[in-house]
Amino acid sequence: MIETITSSQNPKIKLLLQLQQKSSERRKAGLFVVEGRRELMHCLEAGFEIESVFWCPSVEVATEPMPALPDGVRLFEVSKAVYEKIAYRGSTEGVVAEVRTRQLSLADLQLPERPLVVVLERVEKPGNLGAVLRSADAAGVDAVVVCDPLTDLYNPNLIRSSVGGFFSVPCVACSSAECIGFLKQRGIQILTAQLQDSSLYYDVDMQRATAIVMGTEATGLTNQWREAADAHIRIPMLGRIDSLNVSVSAAVLMYEAVRQRKNY
Repeated sequence: MIETITSSQNPKIKLLLQLQQKSSERRKAGLFVVEGRRELMHCLEAGFEIESVFWCPSVEVATEPMPALPDGVRLFEVSKAVYEKIAYRGSTEGVVAEVRTRQLSLADLQLPERPLVVVLERVEKPGNLGAVLRSADAAGVDAVVVCDPLTDLYNPNLIRSSVGGFFSVPCVACSSAECIGFLKQRGIQILTAQLQDSSLYYDVDMQRATAIVMGTEATGLTNQWREAADAHIRIPMLGRIDSLNVSVSAAVLMYEAVRQRKNY
């Protein structure tokens, strides 16, 4: 049965807006928000549980078909005015969904014999993390680990900027100490991206099991990662600026691993 909502004061709409705006509400409800038909399709393919779908038939943009929804999903038809209230961008094709959160741990990761893992320490901008996940999907990365996170993994900006990468690449949040222990135990070499005492990234072997570790643009990595590293790597900077956006740097390093492994 489809319910109709025409007022932005409806309790379901108020909750949806709170889920978009507050990480505390996402944790409390165990829900996060997904916009767009393509994103919803990726979400379903990854096995996430859809709680509710808000659909606006008067929105004409529809580049993707509406995915088939599992039994039990609540479907709400909303007016165009309500949709404009809940949609972050106009190109989401009239679909916004509430989805159950799912917390992966390091123990849940199923890695191949020579995994490629990307580790991000204390990255605080959700858009950067989303962009890294998008590149990680393109480069066939096996997992992204976010250590001591300063952003909520279910932040809507992260979900949007990953363009589905959040659902296709396993993403785990944990402490740096936990991640270092995990990598060491499994014989995965740790390559830290840093300017000091480092080698050019293309001179370092990435064909073996590898974790590429990056910190914030402002402060870089903490000493525990520098000391745990098997090698330090850097991207040559030929201009006046001494750093790249973390998502750009991550993409460069991921694709060097792709080149060395010839995974294409």
